[in-house]
Amino acid sequence: MGTKGLGPVMVITALLLVSMCGSTNAATKKKVCDKGWECKGSIYCCNHTISDYFQTYHFEDLFSKRNSPVAHAVGFWDYNSFITASTDFQPLGFGTTGGKLTQMKEVAAFLGHVGSKTSCGYGVATGGPYAWGLCYNHEMSPSHSYCDSSEYVYPCTPGAEYYGRGALPVYWNYNYGAIGKGIKVDLLNRPEYLEQNATIAFQAAMWRWMNPVKKHQPSAHDVFVGNWKPTKNDTLAKRVPGFGTTMNVLYGDLVCGQHENESMNNIVSHYLYYLDLMGVGREQAGPHEVLTCEEQEPFNPSSPSATSS
Repeated sequence: MGTKGLGPVMVITALLLVSMCGSTNAATKKKVCDKGWECKGSIYCCNHTISDYFQTYHFEDLFSKRNSPVAHAVGFWDYNSFITASTDFQPLGFGTTGGKLTQMKEVAAFLGHVGSKTSCGYGVATGGPYAWGLCYNHEMSPSHSYCDSSEYVYPCTPGAEYYGRGALPVYWNYNYGAIGKGIKVDLLNRPEYLEQNATIAFQAAMWRWMNPVKKHQPSAHDVFVGNWKPTKNDTLAKRVPGFGTTMNVLYGDLVCGQHENESMNNIVSHYLYYLDLMGVGREQAGPHEVLTCEEQEPFNPSSPSATSS
């Protein structure tokens, strides 16, 4: 029955019902939901939101030493900044794809990268070597300014330095420019935002997680949650869906294809540690060939001057 024979009040009521949480998108015929401020207007918002299964005490457990007196970013990183940043990406599937187990594993995987890249832990550190994630928010002793003067799309801003900053440290002007465009923050001209605002720092890291390095390649999110289907060439290169390939996407041959190495093992160990603390358990991480990238060929072999890890 159409709306032709309905009275004005009934027409308005029908339209309101269509626009409410749980409405159906006419183009996709898929249910979309709103879960308050955290996740709106997406099929993914019909699943658990991140705060449903990852709460303040989880964040405190994972990063228990980040505010220790010897840490280098005391008072900077906090749970609210993490959740606020995630509201741009939960409707896209970050931490909201699949069932609860997959969602929890993705948050653990993402934070495993973050923790390993911002840690000041070591073998005999108080609390163990994996309790010291989010110890830093910027590179302490930059070797140079990381300005690629040959870059014309995102040229260096005079006086700006593009050393490592953020939750997944960003290096080089072209990476600051691309990520800034992605999150709608002018990081090319104001790279210091990544060490001044924790929400922006988490947003930048989530953008990297959710977006491929190059077109026609998968993102770390895609290879982790199973959106990516390996081609024959991927299979020959030993690239398979799972945590190991997230390292390939993010770091390439800086970490992967080098057999057993300390950098790769450190990232994997953080992920396993976080799975345990979140109550998922490291046994859910999958077999060795899924968990590591030691035999994988890189999607993008590194050039002598480039690094984004």
